[in-house]
Amino acid sequence: MPATVLFVTAASAKVAGLELLTPTGEQGLVYPHVQDWITSQLKNKMPVKDISASVLVKGIKQWSVFEQKKAGKIIRTVFKIT
Repeated sequence: MPATVLFVTAASAKVAGLELLTPTGEQGLVYPHVQDWITSQLKNKMPVKDISASVLVKGIKQWSVFEQKKAGKIIRTVFKIT
């Protein structure tokens, strides 16, 4: 299943206890599968954590969200699964 990186902004509200993310309309790289991105991150010794169950992405039916630490900051990567 192809996965497209989405650029999102965090909404100030929560829905059903989940953080709401809104796509900005910009899209990034397309991967043949999310696992391809995860594998590349792990090869570069950048551990990732799946936080998909704690967020909602507005207007997207299937998504996957991963969190990782880079230079002391927490970076989230959001994928639209098609």
